[in-house]
Amino acid sequence: MATEECTSSEGHRFKRIPRQSLADNPQLDPLLNENLDQWPHINELVQCYRADWVKDEAKYGHFDNVASTSFQNQIFEGPDTDIETEIRLANVRHSKTEDALEDDIPSTSGRQISEAGSYGSSKGLNMHYGESPLPAYEPAFDWESERSLIFGQRTPETLPAQYSSGLKITVKVLSLSFQAGLIEPFYGTICLYSRERREKLSEDFYFRVLPSEMQDANISSERRGIFSLDAPSASVCLLIQLEKPATEEGGVTPSVYSRKEPVHLTEREKQKLQVWSRIMPYRESFAWAIIPLFESNNAVVAGGSASPSSPLASSVSGSSSQDSIVDPLSKVTLDGKLSQYSGGSSVIVEISNLNKVKESYTEDSLQDPKRKVHKPVKGVLKLEVEKLHASHADSDNISEGGSVVADSNDAGDHSYETSYGKHHGNGLDRPRNGNVKCSVIDRKELHRSSPNVIAENHSDCNNVDFQAFDFRMMTRSEPFSQLFHYLYVYPLTVSLSRKRNLFLRAEMRKDDVDIRKQPLEALYPRYPGTSLQKWAHTQIAVGARMACYHDEIKICLPALLTPQHHLLFTFFHVDLQTKLEAPKPVIIGYAVLPLSTHIQLQSDVSLPILRELVPHYLQESSKERLDYLEDGKTVFRLRLKLCSSLFPVNERIRDFFLEYDRHTLRTSPPWGSELLEAINSLKNVESTALLQFLQPILNMLLHLIGDGGETLQVAAFRAMVNILTRVQQESTDGAERNRFLVSYVDYAFDDFGGRQAPVYPGLSTVWGSLARSKAKGYRVGPVYDDVLAMAWFFLELIVKSMALEQSRLFYNNVPLGEDIPPLQLKEGVFRCIMQLYDCLLTEVHERCKKGLSLAKRLNSSLAFFCYDLLSVIEPRQVFELVSLYLDKFAGVCQSILHECKLSFLQIICDHDLFVEMPGRDPSDRNYLSSVLIQEIFLTLDHDDLSQRAKAARMLVILLCKHEFDYRYQKREDKLYIAQLYFPFIGQILDEMPVFYNLSAVEKREVLVVILQILRNLDDASLVKAWQQSIARTRLFFKLLEECLLHFEHKRPADSLLMGCSSRSPEGEVPASPKYSDRLSPAINTYLSEASRQEVRPQGTPENGYLWHRVSPQLSSPNQPYSLREALAQAQSSRIGTTTRALRESLHPILRQKLEIWEENLSTAVSLQVLEMTEKFSAAVASHSIATDYGKLDCIASILTGLFSRSQPLAFWKALFPVFNSIFNLHGATLMARENDRFLKQVAFHLLRLAVFRNNSIRRRAVVGLQILVRNSFYYFMHTTRLRVMLTITLSELMSDVQVTQMKSDGSLEESGEARRLTRSLEEVADEGRSEELLRECGLPGNALHAVPEGSTDNRWSWSEVKLLSQSLLQALDAGLEHALLASVMTVDKYAAAESFYRLAMAYESVPDLHIMWLLHLCDAHQEMQSWAEAAQCAVAVAGVIMQALVGRNDAVWSREHVASLRKICPVVSSDVSAEASAAEVEGYGASKLTVDSAVKYLQLANKLFSQAELYHFCASILELIIPVYKSRRAYGQLAKCHTSLTNIYESILEQESSPIPFIDATYYRVGFYGERFGKLDRKEYVYREPRDVRLGDIMEKLSHIYESKMDGNHTLHIIPDSRQVNADELQPGVCYLQITAVDPVMEDEDLGSRRERIFSLSTGTVRARVFDRFLFDTPFTKNGKTQGGLEDQWKRRTVLQNEGSFPALVNRLLVVKSESLEFSPVENAIGMIETRTAALRNELEEPRSSEGDQLPRLQSLQRILQGSVAVQVNSGVLSVCTAFLSGEPATRLRSQELQQLIAALLEFMAVCKRAIRVHFRLIGEEDQDFHTQLVNGFQSLTAELSHYIPAILSEL
Repeated sequence: MATEECTSSEGHRFKRIPRQSLADNPQLDPLLNENLDQWPHINELVQCYRADWVKDEAKYGHFDNVASTSFQNQIFEGPDTDIETEIRLANVRHSKTEDALEDDIPSTSGRQISEAGSYGSSKGLNMHYGESPLPAYEPAFDWESERSLIFGQRTPETLPAQYSSGLKITVKVLSLSFQAGLIEPFYGTICLYSRERREKLSEDFYFRVLPSEMQDANISSERRGIFSLDAPSASVCLLIQLEKPATEEGGVTPSVYSRKEPVHLTEREKQKLQVWSRIMPYRESFAWAIIPLFESNNAVVAGGSASPSSPLASSVSGSSSQDSIVDPLSKVTLDGKLSQYSGGSSVIVEISNLNKVKESYTEDSLQDPKRKVHKPVKGVLKLEVEKLHASHADSDNISEGGSVVADSNDAGDHSYETSYGKHHGNGLDRPRNGNVKCSVIDRKELHRSSPNVIAENHSDCNNVDFQAFDFRMMTRSEPFSQLFHYLYVYPLTVSLSRKRNLFLRAEMRKDDVDIRKQPLEALYPRYPGTSLQKWAHTQIAVGARMACYHDEIKICLPALLTPQHHLLFTFFHVDLQTKLEAPKPVIIGYAVLPLSTHIQLQSDVSLPILRELVPHYLQESSKERLDYLEDGKTVFRLRLKLCSSLFPVNERIRDFFLEYDRHTLRTSPPWGSELLEAINSLKNVESTALLQFLQPILNMLLHLIGDGGETLQVAAFRAMVNILTRVQQESTDGAERNRFLVSYVDYAFDDFGGRQAPVYPGLSTVWGSLARSKAKGYRVGPVYDDVLAMAWFFLELIVKSMALEQSRLFYNNVPLGEDIPPLQLKEGVFRCIMQLYDCLLTEVHERCKKGLSLAKRLNSSLAFFCYDLLSVIEPRQVFELVSLYLDKFAGVCQSILHECKLSFLQIICDHDLFVEMPGRDPSDRNYLSSVLIQEIFLTLDHDDLSQRAKAARMLVILLCKHEFDYRYQKREDKLYIAQLYFPFIGQILDEMPVFYNLSAVEKREVLVVILQILRNLDDASLVKAWQQSIARTRLFFKLLEECLLHFEHKRPADSLLMGCSSRSPEGEVPASPKYSDRLSPAINTYLSEASRQEVRPQGTPENGYLWHRVSPQLSSPNQPYSLREALAQAQSSRIGTTTRALRESLHPILRQKLEIWEENLSTAVSLQVLEMTEKFSAAVASHSIATDYGKLDCIASILTGLFSRSQPLAFWKALFPVFNSIFNLHGATLMARENDRFLKQVAFHLLRLAVFRNNSIRRRAVVGLQILVRNSFYYFMHTTRLRVMLTITLSELMSDVQVTQMKSDGSLEESGEARRLTRSLEEVADEGRSEELLRECGLPGNALHAVPEGSTDNRWSWSEVKLLSQSLLQALDAGLEHALLASVMTVDKYAAAESFYRLAMAYESVPDLHIMWLLHLCDAHQEMQSWAEAAQCAVAVAGVIMQALVGRNDAVWSREHVASLRKICPVVSSDVSAEASAAEVEGYGASKLTVDSAVKYLQLANKLFSQAELYHFCASILELIIPVYKSRRAYGQLAKCHTSLTNIYESILEQESSPIPFIDATYYRVGFYGERFGKLDRKEYVYREPRDVRLGDIMEKLSHIYESKMDGNHTLHIIPDSRQVNADELQPGVCYLQITAVDPVMEDEDLGSRRERIFSLSTGTVRARVFDRFLFDTPFTKNGKTQGGLEDQWKRRTVLQNEGSFPALVNRLLVVKSESLEFSPVENAIGMIETRTAALRNELEEPRSSEGDQLPRLQSLQRILQGSVAVQVNSGVLSVCTAFLSGEPATRLRSQELQQLIAALLEFMAVCKRAIRVHFRLIGEEDQDFHTQLVNGFQSLTAELSHYIPAILSEL
């Protein structure tokens, strides 16, 4: 290819590319240096081939992008992950092992995961928190491929091919050797030959082999022949012909070389040969061979012609037909290292089947199978054949033909064997007679063997290389690109009547005037280094009647052939023997060939032979003077081959050239009708000829259009249109722009430095007038459609012509480095162009409506016209064209028109200088960008969805282009660009519904654009955007929220829940596969492309070794290695549609890239939004914008949005400094009541983050909480409301966080989340670590100081913070405990109730939650039928409500009422605090606390208490309800209340008058001992059970509960008695329960009294129903016996103090204090007697109101008397006497005790006597007997007692 060096002969815009002429072309010059001025067409032609190519550098745009961004892995943590730490540890390990491995780990972009960059530090430099979202959104942005998608996009053509496009083969002769020895010189030719067409494909390459003393001959010339081929084909061969000096008559015949038996020449023969070859200049043909280059039967082995890099596609063979050589190198594809071999690899071919020539052989006979094979020559010719690539580009394509990859350095023997092995397997035997050997030689060896072989320098123009002219150039349908003007002459046969040794001499003469004049020097020499010669000789045909020749004579033709030019052949005979001197040739005759008549003939010519030449032998007049041999028969046959790019064979083209000359030189008559005819007949020229001379013809027609008259202009224009259309239609590749025409415009078209007038005025005038005629409705014929179809060509010509003029005009006047000023168009020309443009627009508009594709193409051409003009003329003039366009296509138009408009804008805005364009008025900004924004916004509202998508895409691509453009990397450039596009955001804010109507994909596109613009804007512009109105500012932030929503990164784990079933509705099933929802649509294309080519991301080695590293299992047989298979599998298993499945099918490296891109996009968006929020916060602080200052809802909603989404670590690290600064500026507003919801959400998310396992995030959450606390202190002096808020959010969080986890044995334990939350809450109040934490999070150490302005007091109080922390921890613990009980809830009702109770108490500060848990507890009690406890819960709820109401002073109740309620339920707190009002958080709080709800719960309590038969409580409750009804005058309700009061009091009366005392419950003390009880171990509780529960029942119940908690190692025991337990003495591994019935203690009871307690004595007062102390008595002896008589029996009374009183909110209360008293045996006895006495006296003194009460009184009296008086019933009194008053014990008693005992006995007897009397008064007839018994019993008892106490008789 031509070396594209820029010669600055032209302006800065055009690049001159010098043409290369053919290798041996310099000799053309002398012929062309004749004076050509009188032949303008030749001038044109020569100029056309000689001039440099002129290439417009700016035409196809140019884009230098900055290096692509490398992305870091972003760390997205979940609550249970700590990827950050894992990576850090991995990196530490990595760096240790890495040093050894560093070199062999290829890094893909961003593969080594490094810590996410510390954003804090980078912010100072680029003023941003994160990277721009755009590169991550469009990570594979490729300007070229994006452009190529534009409709009608122009693609540049490469340089027109210089000689041939296909492959090149070089041949070099290495040696020739014969069995007989090489004594004489040998000569030969090699050419390409087609066996099919039986013709030569190239000119001959000559070589010679000179003998030397060595056996192995040296080759005189080391040059190579280079042959060009279009494509490999089986019929292409090398034809090799050898010649030697003609044989001496009687000398050594050539047959010595072909004898069968081995023979060596004798010395004498050698000498003879040497001498003869020195004196014999003439040669005869000796042998020939045909070598197929590409054998068809072998194509399979090597991958055949399909494989561009197999060396010589399949074989180089040395046989004519049967034998062929398998090319050994076809298997050794040098692994990617071909470049050092210049893209080829050489094969050494040894040809041993040279066929000896029989006399008079012809080319045809070589092919003739019927002829006997020629005798083989015993010799070998060694050639080196090599394939060169046309360019290195192909050599990079590693062969896909399944080549065996061998190492290039052992390409020697081992590959030689393998290839032979292959060759046998291919069904070919070893070559039959072993005459074909083939070997691969390493380059280095080649060097050693022949030092002067030029093997390294492969450049095509190597001076010793011979470039063989390719004859097919004449038949190819493509324009000639260089000057050649040759005639090849092939003498074929001369048939004479007698044998002669005949040869010919050829020469070229200018005229026939003087024979002695020297001929022209016009014949090419055979060997390089000499100039053109005057004549050339052929071979000798020895002793032949029919002489055959095989020579090729190449003649350089004169530029202008005159009729006088002719070839003259002279025939010689020579005797082939030495007499006295060397043999002399003798002239036999002549033959003459006039050139001008025969030159264009393609067939053979036969001529007669003249005896003598006479002067003027060419003229008719001298014909009769001539004398012919052989009777004038045409015995001399020859063939001509004309190869010329100057002389057209086609007659019509010649005519046109001729007429053109006449017109130009003004020699034709002025009307020039012949020229018109010639122009018109051009349309009938056959296509190949037309194409070959396309460029000169176009040049000439353009001249005629430029400076002919009007008629000529129109004719030339029409002819041109016709030609162009034909060329376009014949284009094979179906491209919109034919490549020959493109290369004409792009390279060939030139004004040749101003030697020719610019063509654009003429062109636009003639085309414009045609267009106007059409517009006026005249008929312009079908040509007009062709004009439109070819409009692109004319428009590009017009522009190039202008640009050439521009650069020529200004080239010398503009200093270097400055831009060339725009070309000033003449007014008339510009007006003409405007009109033409207008006409064409109308065409587009009208044809579009008909839906013609021509219209769309024309539209693109017009756009490119404007695009090109922008670089040439004044841009404002172009803007007139653009505005003309936009007026035609105004507004939202039909879909197809709209599409055209978008394509138009797309093309124009792709201009390199788009950003730097001016406005239409000098004051305006960039006109194009404003138009673009306007139109794109219009399109987003278009009905056609595809148009919307296209518009959104356009914006993204443009912004990408600016973002990555290395010219615009400075901050001020980016700012300028952002300001250009800023109005777009304004438009969206004005018309938000347009945005909301877009699909998700388009929304993302628009949002990315918005973020990109905002990112680079300065603060002043931003503030302007926020100044307009509150609503608009709000919408602005709505857009930012949309960004967060659409770019949120959902971790794969999240997406498992969604869309994994194949039938999940995917919305509209996407046409293209969607690998990612969040990245740009272009990524999907990029990834499908990447998957289609076996994935090789950048930086991975060729053999895909990284792939093995990534996933070793991929090589397993059942897993497809190829991605295509993987994709196919994915689709076949029906998961092909879902995004997730597609991702799964990606190569791991691609999938990783995709994830990194998505993560980075999400991160960048979040950080960008955060940055905006911070700027906004600062703007709000300065009060310079329009927003709702009362609530700051914009900031609140954005912060909530940021907190609530899954964010990467980098974001959390950047967030808290901003969070702090926002609260410092706006704390008062954000912490105010109006923002409760916001604050609650922030608190919720901070607590949620406080659960995270990642420490960086968890600690930042702690700091966030501290910031809230600091603001609470600062603005409110306390944290009450914040505490309520945090408590509420904690309770909400508890339902989200899993606080327990299953242990291996199936039981539950506290989870890591709960532990981390506990730790975080503790850290909030940790004074010691606070500063360190703040600094770690990037905040100053004093960030928590709450010092108001003008004061020095720090309002922050650590003690209060600790309280806050503790109350939260309490709530957390309660929740945790409740959760841990989940499994035993149903079994252990006590623990369940307690956990509800703990929750209720933990949330005491939040009435709503407090009430909620109390009601849960109430329900639980009702299920257990613990009515009293349930009622207490209802009372507690009512109490909370009443307190709040009293606190607000809006109730009928006062503090006294609350106090009375507290008597029933001590839980109701007495202080009416501010907590309740603080708790008014939105959705929570006092607003729900109304009088009605209080009454509702009081009524519930009333109902439950009456179920528990605790009527005295019911009375108190109703008394609280009555005031409400009174205040409301609800008399009906009052009546009801009083009715129930009546019933209640009657029930109380009934209870009290019952002879059996009323018991509302039984009480048991339970002690727990054993570690399996957990928290209960070594604690005692008092249980309140229903009154019918006996000791056995509760034992059974508790055993059932706690047995389920034992494991295999523990058993449960119940301690049977109630003695004191020493826990340390108990057996380990056993759990003990001790259960004892206890009695409640009255408030005023004397616990030191030794009396026995009879419960019925205390049934008196109402208040006695509330118990908080209990006692039980335990008898014991001190003598160690388990039981003894009364005199040994001691008694221990234990009194238990509870935590709280029964009935309580729970069924059991903890014993907090236990005291015990001991009574001696005698005290016991006295107590027993006193108890009886008291009971009787109580019965006697009980005041009874009416007589009707007598009956119950009689019954109880009878019962007591019977137990006291009857001796046989009760030995109690007597046994006391016998125990203490008889004998020894009496002496042991102290006198005081004795007296007390006697006094007690006496009093007892007295009371009994009184009772008997009363009994007598009460009884009737039926009880007389019983009374008698009582009297008798009393008397006998008195008698018994008198033994011990004599005084008793006198007492009674």
